[in-house]
Amino acid sequence: MHNIWHYNYLMEPSTEYVAFEEKVKKTIYIDNLSPQVTKAVLENAINQFGNVKDVQFVPTYFASCGVCAALVEMESAKQAEEIICEMGDSPLMISGMPRPVRAQKARVEMFEARPKKHQRTIVCRWMDPSQQNFELAKKIKDLTKKHAAEAQYIMKLQLEEEEEKLHKQQSETLKTNYKKYDLIDGAQADGNVKRLKAEYGMTLNDQ
Repeated sequence: MHNIWHYNYLMEPSTEYVAFEEKVKKTIYIDNLSPQVTKAVLENAINQFGNVKDVQFVPTYFASCGVCAALVEMESAKQAEEIICEMGDSPLMISGMPRPVRAQKARVEMFEARPKKHQRTIVCRWMDPSQQNFELAKKIKDLTKKHAAEAQYIMKLQLEEEEEKLHKQQSETLKTNYKKYDLIDGAQADGNVKRLKAEYGMTLNDQ
């Protein structure tokens, strides 16, 4: 009788991500803001349409041109939709001055800090040969072992290749150094060193 482990990978949306999705639905993205606009000023301007819960300024490609953007979280998704419609019809009054800002629904990728979408849970249990999915689980197990062995073999080959390269590099370095020292010894033996010393007025240690 062969008993093997059976692995189930359960991909479920995390509770944190579900709450994050609700936050996205209640958030609007506003751009074309002046760089002088502060969080308090923007809150006061948006509060005329609903209740602001949070304001977060986000970087844009046009920041160098004096254009800023912000993510504004409202009390409900309905308020967020109503504000988008209102801003589409008339400019937003900020500190008593009309500002032609643009508003749209926020998207997940607009948030720099966002939780992982899925939470993976691994459930393991023994399987009996009489069970329906035993053969499939056995094939997966054998395939996993095969992949692990192949990965180990490839790593071994890579290490051997690196060792061979290092050995070759060290051998070439030794040969180069030997040729250099041999050339110096030859120059000293045939008197070229003394001739060059006298010609250029150099002081060399004969040793």
